[in-house]
Amino acid sequence: MQELTVEAKIENMHEVFSFMAKELERQGCDRQFILQCKLCAEEIFMNISSYAYNPDTGPIRMEIEIRRDGTSTARAIMTFHDRGRPFNPLEQEKPDLRSDLDERPVGGLGIYIVTSVMDRVTYRYRDNENILTIEKEIRN
Repeated sequence: MQELTVEAKIENMHEVFSFMAKELERQGCDRQFILQCKLCAEEIFMNISSYAYNPDTGPIRMEIEIRRDGTSTARAIMTFHDRGRPFNPLEQEKPDLRSDLDERPVGGLGIYIVTSVMDRVTYRYRDNENILTIEKEIRN
């Protein structure tokens, strides 16, 4: 498992992307897979940076692990840890994609995208820490 800890500031997103891309490339993941993971990581990182510690800031620790099951199947598992306010994004109402954009409430679309792109998304709060894990099968 590889891990990176950065301050929850939007300007640190490039460091998270670089860390993620380097590890996924090292594991042989293709460009499309990496772009999908970056899209989801951006949403998660932006939410933590914008809301978890607001108005202050704090650390975000990201872990990447590639699990192989003994066959040709492998899964990329990315976990985001923060010590901000407890918040489970999976408990939010799913957005109504049929309503007009002007009528939709703000929020919810990002986590909807994450849950649509990833194979599995889980949340837990443990030891004063939000822990959001996203998983995706590597299908190269």
